[in-house]
Amino acid sequence: MSARELDAASITDPALRAAYSHCRRLNARHGRTYFLATRLLPLERRPAVHALYGFARWADDIVDDLEVTTAPTERSLALRRLDDQLVQGLRTGSSSEPVVTALADTARRYAIDPQHFSDFMTSMRQDLEVTEYPTYRDLEQYMHGSAAVIGLQMLPVLGTVVPRAEAAPHAAALGVAFQLTNFLRDVGEDLDRGRTYLPGELLAAHGVDRTLLHWSRTTGRTDPRVTEALKAAAAFTRGVYRTAAPGIAMLDPVARPCIRTAFVLYGAILDAIADDGYAVLHRRAVVSRRRRATVACDGLLRLAAARLRHRTDGGPALPPVPPDHAPSPDGACAPPSRKEPV
Repeated sequence: MSARELDAASITDPALRAAYSHCRRLNARHGRTYFLATRLLPLERRPAVHALYGFARWADDIVDDLEVTTAPTERSLALRRLDDQLVQGLRTGSSSEPVVTALADTARRYAIDPQHFSDFMTSMRQDLEVTEYPTYRDLEQYMHGSAAVIGLQMLPVLGTVVPRAEAAPHAAALGVAFQLTNFLRDVGEDLDRGRTYLPGELLAAHGVDRTLLHWSRTTGRTDPRVTEALKAAAAFTRGVYRTAAPGIAMLDPVARPCIRTAFVLYGAILDAIADDGYAVLHRRAVVSRRRRATVACDGLLRLAAARLRHRTDGGPALPPVPPDHAPSPDGACAPPSRKEPV
């Protein structure tokens, strides 16, 4: 992790610095879109976001990476051990697992409700037991723990200009919108893992079932009924984004560019899926680096404007945008030509 970030957050203990650095590496490796947006946050807030993402990534990897090669009882035990480490880490502030150590410190610093982490673990265990969701209501209950609480965990870190309870429903909706986008993008990969997150009632409304999804996945052929079901899922997801959108203006002005960038980039995944003919059963849709760089540069401009308004309004001087606020891992705002997964 950038020493500047750790210093700005007053993280001085060597073991704790190492734990946060581990989380940052997880974010950089697996959360390309989220990592890009996080770099638009003030330096002192970035380590907390890396810790929150790192823990979620670690738990998700246990569910998915162990799913094919490990017996169900062993997978369940692995999650139980993780849960035990979490409970102990939140209670004592330390753990043998670096991700839990960083998470516990973040939870303490920002007074994050421990129930959010408990709800998250409940959904992770559900992933080992449930392979499909008959209705959206069923899926919604799962997504409360797997996605909505992520938005709620983030709120204390981001800060708000309204009472937190007022912003909370929008933050939760944004977490759900991001996850619904991932479900649609990864529908083929999830099917290979024996799961589908598209509600059965949505599929049935278009004459689709898992047998047809498997047929399309294995043959590489497109069925118009599947395409229509995927279009309906995308339209529903866009509606959730609209529900989440008013929450951006409720955030601390210097945090808004980060969340707006994530909002726009995740929405761009839906555009990429549509542009690719909803072929998500056959290949993963990606947002071009050109698009990512354009959105990131816009985020930098919005961040600079927010800092200028802060000074103009008489607030304490904020540090200028540092060199390591670069909008992408290679630091380039010029539109690159090759594509990469978001």
